[in-house]
Amino acid sequence: MKNVLTLTIVAILLGACAGVKTTSDHDPTVDFTQFKTAEFYGWDKNTTEDLNSFDRKRIEQAFTEEFKKRNIEIVEKGSGGDLIVSLYLINEERTQTRATTTHSPNVHVYVGFGGYYGYGPGWGYGPGWGGYSTTYIEDVDINVGTLVCSVFDAGKKQLIWESAASKTIDENPELRRKSIPYVVRSIMRKYPKK
Repeated sequence: MKNVLTLTIVAILLGACAGVKTTSDHDPTVDFTQFKTAEFYGWDKNTTEDLNSFDRKRIEQAFTEEFKKRNIEIVEKGSGGDLIVSLYLINEERTQTRATTTHSPNVHVYVGFGGYYGYGPGWGYGPGWGGYSTTYIEDVDINVGTLVCSVFDAGKKQLIWESAASKTIDENPELRRKSIPYVVRSIMRKYPKK
């Protein structure tokens, strides 16, 4: 029973974070190990208004933790960090078609007599044949958010790495609180190690 409960919890957690698509690109001539500090430039002015201040702080905190794991300390804006980090979020409304099929087996029980081919006593019963299936098709409006992280070399003022992740936006604030660190980890997984 304990194993079933553990598997159920793991499945729910993975399901909550499923569906993150990431892309990344970087300048292969740059040695990323030379950078020790970074500063947040802030959010791009075109960032969607749907992003509330709580989620902005959660995203910034998740990036701070991920940069720390890579031995890069986040410093105050304007204090001369080696890197400048810019964040951008786009919210896009899409229509998704979902199909759900249900199958209902025929559960009739037939009772008869007469045996095989009408000979012998042959009382019996058995399941019925057949059943039916129904497919329901519906169009659902969903919001897909794309979070973009751009990293610039502060000294050269040029883009050296950029990564983006797209995911269906969770309507529930508690689910967003849990999924934001996962999305940021997905983005930062592609950060160059050299």
